[in-house]
Amino acid sequence: MRMASSLEFAEYICEQLDGVGAVRHRKMFGEYMVYVNDKPVILVCDDTVFVKMLPCLEALLSGYETGAPYEGAKEHYILDPDDRETLRRAVTLAEGVTPVPKKRAGNV
Repeated sequence: MRMASSLEFAEYICEQLDGVGAVRHRKMFGEYMVYVNDKPVILVCDDTVFVKMLPCLEALLSGYETGAPYEGAKEHYILDPDDRETLRRAVTLAEGVTPVPKKRAGNV
C-alpha cells in the first residue's frame, strides 16, 4: 500500500536544494512537486525523490535505481535525498532543460 509523502520530507528536500534557485513545493494528490525557478523538477512520492530520465542526466545518474513515482507514470531516476551534492547537480541540470509550465486558461 502506498503512503502519501510527509510535509516534513518535502520541506527537507527543499532545504537540501537551498541556493540552487527559487525553491518551493506544492502538494498534489497527496504527494509533492518541487519547483525550482517555477519549473517542476522533482516529484516526491512515498517519501522518495524522483527526477525525469532526461538525456542531460544520463552521465550523472547512469546506474542509479529507477522507478515509477505513481501507477502509469514513466520510469524516473530515484535520488538519495541525503546525497546533497548529486541531488543539487541533478536538479540544476534538469532545471536548465525544463520549461516553465504554461498557465491554464480559466473557465469562462
